[in-house]
Parts: sequence; structure tokens; C-alpha cells
Amino acid sequence: MGGSSINSEEVNDKEVLETYRHSVSHIMAHAIKELYPGTKFAIGPAIADGFYYDIDSEHTITEDDLKVIEKKMKEIIKAKNPFVQKELPKEEALKLFSEMGEIYKVELINELDEKSITIYEEGDFVDLCRGPHLEHTKRVKAFKLLSVAGAYWRGDEKNKMLQRIYGTAFLTKDDLKKHLDFLEEVKKRDHRRLGKELDLFSLNEDIGPGLVLWHPRGAAIRRIIENFWTDEHVKAGYQILYTPHMAKLDLWKKTGHLDFYKENMYSPMEVEGQDYEIKPMNCPFHVAIFKSHLRSYRELPLRYAELGTVYRYERSGVLHGLLRVRGFTQDDAHIFCREDQIEEEVLKVLDFTLFVLKTFGFSEYDIYLSTRPDKFVGSEEGWKKSTDALEKALKSKNLKYEVDPGEGVFYGPKIDIKVRDTLGRQWQCSTIQVDFNIPERLDIEYRGADSQEHRPIMIHRALMGSLERFFGVLIEHYAGAFPLWLTPVQVTVLPISDKHTDYAQGIMDTLLKDGIRVDIDASNEKMGYKVRKATLLKTPYMCIIGDSEVTNNTINIRKKDGTSIGEMPLDQFAALLKDEILNRR
Repeated sequence: MGGSSINSEEVNDKEVLETYRHSVSHIMAHAIKELYPGTKFAIGPAIADGFYYDIDSEHTITEDDLKVIEKKMKEIIKAKNPFVQKELPKEEALKLFSEMGEIYKVELINELDEKSITIYEEGDFVDLCRGPHLEHTKRVKAFKLLSVAGAYWRGDEKNKMLQRIYGTAFLTKDDLKKHLDFLEEVKKRDHRRLGKELDLFSLNEDIGPGLVLWHPRGAAIRRIIENFWTDEHVKAGYQILYTPHMAKLDLWKKTGHLDFYKENMYSPMEVEGQDYEIKPMNCPFHVAIFKSHLRSYRELPLRYAELGTVYRYERSGVLHGLLRVRGFTQDDAHIFCREDQIEEEVLKVLDFTLFVLKTFGFSEYDIYLSTRPDKFVGSEEGWKKSTDALEKALKSKNLKYEVDPGEGVFYGPKIDIKVRDTLGRQWQCSTIQVDFNIPERLDIEYRGADSQEHRPIMIHRALMGSLERFFGVLIEHYAGAFPLWLTPVQVTVLPISDKHTDYAQGIMDTLLKDGIRVDIDASNEKMGYKVRKATLLKTPYMCIIGDSEVTNNTINIRKKDGTSIGEMPLDQFAALLKDEILNRR
């Protein structure tokens, strides 16, 4: 849309916003070039809700520098510089950018097959770009530079670390303000910050990047999630398994993981002359249990489930709190069934998934049907049967979904369910995959009604995805203020002075016997400090104990939002708690 104007009908058009933001990224690069001569530029694309530019500069950009860059950008915008598109022969473009010292642009041009190269001029700034761009710089009305991060050139840690400057831009100042308010709310809910403030978990460089330490309070929530998960799986007809953390390398060759997943696996280790691999998946172990003795068609479907910890090599640049880690526990399950049982089993998994998500407070979600990727194993016929079975199940449940072409895993198509949190953000959690291939590769069979050997179908599924990621999403969804059934400490007992401590201890002991998670703050601090401490830890209820409560054999209840419920007998309060916990409100 280079040179065209933006009308009101286009304000929410994705292409218009992408062009707008890409133009702002060029203006930012121009400003940096003027402020910090000698800076070299890599790529500067528009992204969801904004843009970034990767730069190679001797000057280390700080948060304070962002304001300086913004000021220079406003000068460029005010100058109303036109964006001028030009076509150059490839050799001429190479010469131009070589003379400018733009080594990254030269590398990109050398990889292009085109005989002519598109560049854009804006003022005295020249950039390699296909476009399109705005008509001129003064069309930019609202932008903000947000942060600076490190980024390897082309995402490869073997290359030089560049500085990545993130920004956002909107067509109106009102839209920009709304987005900045949204980002502020996101910042408040950041699970890394809340994880530290609420003492839930930590990541330690001495232990290793991407390896999570669950603190007592976080571990308490994990235990609640695991107990719920186990109980509901047993009710749903699953058998719970435990499997090793590593296996011989040959196993991963047989499954195809070594061919299709090697870059996400750790280096093998030698044990007594045999190569072993730490597990990236649980599925081969479940297959081994299935194969441990002859199976009959009468046993199918067999549903195996495991909270299995796996390890995957994620590049350091993509690690992100609990959301992207190297060691994590999948709520994994594998269903072995006959071909005629696929649809029914997928329907059951869909119901189970939506029940679990709803229990944890997720009522909005988006569903995607991911189809065969370019690199795959198995026959096209098997893939078609698998994909058709998933699609038929979605249609029979009247679930709205989108097809995500080519995003299936190498061994089969899948259904992905992405939950939406309180802020409307999407999170990938649940997945259901139909697999005709691993049963073939690992040669598993069952004896049919005809007394012949048949190949079972394998359904892989995870409801929460991984406990680490799901916990991170829960923290941000609830901003750390978990519902009563999930919160690590449900009640804090606060005696006003030492003379009330024995009575307060008795209250605590009684609640503990009732299965309530409770602690006591019998410190010598003032009551205001104790209340504030419990509030900052987002404890749902506080029992304040003073002279009146001891005399009347009652407790005084205060909620975390500051609401005072007042005095009541302990048994009445315990009944209210049990009801709220039982119903998982």
C-alpha cells in the first residue's frame, strides 16, 4: 500500500497495521542510524501488536536510550519524509550495501534469487525491503518503544548476539493507550514476578537454565493438581504408569524421534558400551508396557496415563520462565484401540479435556485441527483416516475449529486446544493426536475376534500439556490469587498478641484436621503488618484472634480483598470452607 492513504474502514485491517508498523520500524532504524553512527542493521519486521529491529551497534541500547530514540523518531515523522521505492540490479544493490558496511543486508541479498532488488529510501536512510510502506513518515500518529533484548543473528547461538529493540504502533492514540494499559496488566500478572513474590518456584543458573525448582508453596499447588488429575483419570478408566527417564538410543531410532526430533534431544550418554538417551517423550515406554504380553481385542481400548517428566533441548534464547523450559512433566496418556474405536475415544478425550479446563477456570478456548506436515512418516492413507477421525469427532460435538495446515507432528495429525485467559490471550495446552505410525514402527499387535494379529491405533493426548507451563498460565490467569481449592495456604490465623496464641494454635490444629491448608503468624509484629503480609501472599482468608474471640469461642474472618465477615463459630467457618473447596469455586 505504498503511497496509499488509510481510511476508517481499514483501521482494523491486519495488512494495513502490518504496513504501518513496518514503516515505523524503518523510522526507528533511521533514528538509531543518526544517533549511533556505525550501527549495522539486520531485520526489522512487523509482528503481532508491534515491530522490532535487530541491530549490531557498539553502543549498548538501554531503557533510557529508548526515550532518546523516540524523540529522534518524532523529528523524522514531523519532517514528512516520503518512503520511496527503488529497484536496483542485484550487483548494484550488493555494491551499495557493501559500501555502507551493512554486512547483514549483503548476506541477505546474496541469498536472493532475484535479478533486481527492492530498496526503500526515507530521507537519507536507505534500507533493503520488499515493502510496502506508508506514503510518508507523517502518517505515523501513535507509537511507543517498549524494550531491548538480545537476539542471535538468525536465531543461531553460533552467530553474533545482536540487540533487538521492540516497539508497538497503532493508528490512533486511543488504541495505543489501550494497548499500553493491556501491557501494564500483563506485566502485573507476569508469572516470573509473581512466582518470586509468592515464593512458588525459582530457576537457578547453578542448577541449569530451564530447570524448575518448585518451592513448598508452589509444590503444594502442584500436588493438588496432580491429585485431581490422578483421581479423575482413574474415574475415566485410565491406568496410571511410571516409566524411566532414559532409554537405549536404538529405541529412539525405531520410533523416528532421532530422525525427526534430534535437534530437540540431548546428546547420548554411554553406559557399559551402550548409548542411552534421556527421554524427550513418554510414548515408547507406554508401548513397551502394551507389548509386555499378548493383548486381546477384548482388552481394548487400553488407556495408559502418566505424569512423566521429559527433557528437551530448547535454545537459551527461547527459554521463558515456566512457559518454555528444558525439563517438564507432561500429563501424558496413550490410548490403544481398534480402528473402529477411534472416534468414540476422541469424543471421550474431548469431553475430558473440556471438563478439566473448565474446572481450572478456563471457559473460553480455540480449537485447531493440524494436518500432515511436509516431513512425515507413514502412508497417506493412514494420515487421511487419522485426520478424518479427528474432524468427524469435532463435528459431532458441534465444536467450532480451524484447520491449521501442515502443523501436525511427524507421526500423525492432531487437535490443539488453546485456552484464553482472563486477558483474552491464547495459550497452547491440550492436544489429541491419532497415530498409525508408531504402532507400526514398534510392531505392536493384538489378537482379534478372528484369532488373527491386528495392529492397534495409538491416540496420544495431554490435557494440560505440561505441569510447568500450565502452572505458569494459571498464575497469570488468576494474577496469583488462586481459587480456594488451589491456593497453597487457604487460611492464616493471626493472634493479636502472645496471650491469644494458644487459642489461635487450637484453631489452626482443628482446621488442619479438617483438611484445610492453614498456617499461623504468631510473630510480635503489629496486626497491620501481619494482615498486609497475608494479603500480599494472596491468602484467601485470615482468622484474627483477640480478646473477644477467645471469650466468645469464635473467630473473626477477614477476606484477602479487605472484606470483613465478622465473628462466627469455627465449625460454621470450616463448613463454608469445605463447601467452597468441594465445589472448586
